[in-house]
Amino acid sequence: MADLYGRKKDIQKVVYRILDTNLDRAREGLRIIEEWCRFGLNSPQLVTKFKNLRQEVAQWHHEEMKAARDTPGDTGTELSHVREEKRSSINSLLSANFCRVQEAMRVLEEYSKLYDPNMGKAFRQMRYSVYTLESDLMGFKRYQMLLQAHLYLVTSPSESLLTTVEAALKGGLALVQYRNKNAEDNVCLEQATKLRQLCHSYGALFIINDRVDLAMAIDADGVHLGQQDMPISTARQLLGTQRLIGRSTTNSQEMQDAISQGVDYIGVGPVYETPTKAGKAPVGLDYVSYVAKNARIPWFAIGGIDTNNINDVIDAGASRVAIVRAIMQAEQPTLITQYFLSQFNRIQPVYTPNHA
Repeated sequence: MADLYGRKKDIQKVVYRILDTNLDRAREGLRIIEEWCRFGLNSPQLVTKFKNLRQEVAQWHHEEMKAARDTPGDTGTELSHVREEKRSSINSLLSANFCRVQEAMRVLEEYSKLYDPNMGKAFRQMRYSVYTLESDLMGFKRYQMLLQAHLYLVTSPSESLLTTVEAALKGGLALVQYRNKNAEDNVCLEQATKLRQLCHSYGALFIINDRVDLAMAIDADGVHLGQQDMPISTARQLLGTQRLIGRSTTNSQEMQDAISQGVDYIGVGPVYETPTKAGKAPVGLDYVSYVAKNARIPWFAIGGIDTNNINDVIDAGASRVAIVRAIMQAEQPTLITQYFLSQFNRIQPVYTPNHA
């Protein structure tokens, strides 16, 4: 009987140690994410959500669990993996800590059933909350990056595609759209995958033109849709709230429709004649001025914009432009990118974001 009692005590101590370790792990991971929401995103709403969740976790961290702690005798403290020693970007840091929190909460959910069934139920709900917060945060971060982007490169087929895009990224470009209407799917998949990796290594957003399936396959940051493409509601259902969706518009009605359907940004154009939109009449600067006065989401003037007319577009009210040929066909994409960006230094756009 004494042996049985002793074994039960030993098992109880092990359970306490497991609970203690994973409570620490969950709280630490949440704090790391919370700090980015506070200092990186300046979002009091997200900070409050993570702080409240962290405090809810702490309420279950009882003294008997802490008393069972045995750090010197924990073999796990000596174990590490090379992937844990370096983070390639903020995205990878956040993703790693979301995984850390979710795994810890799953352990807590199971082992707490041996301690207090109510604790298991609580951590099950908290784990689902973390999944939702992960989607909210990654979507929020993308939207913040979109708000800060003045220049949007839309690619065209080129033998030097990767080289040109990287040169523009070196010049400060923060937003790239992959556009290739005629390539076969395997070519698009290969090129888009390489471009996404390249953009993310420079901390830039990567968008796919038209192809929601391709955006999902390579985990792009979003998709840009034309007026004849998939409905916004369908694209949102497939992509979720964490990815960006843009829509091309040529008049005020298309602008209002796109905004009412919940797009994250709109394209405004073509401002000038362009072979990219062969046969489509330019909308001119009047539509640019209209959007500047009426749109309350990010928008990009596009179509035939180059170094000769960029300031006319800015004077009409544009604080963001999308460029194709002027960068893709430039001899020095880095310098051209820097020139375009320099033209926006004198303006400070004000928007009312549709992402709280």
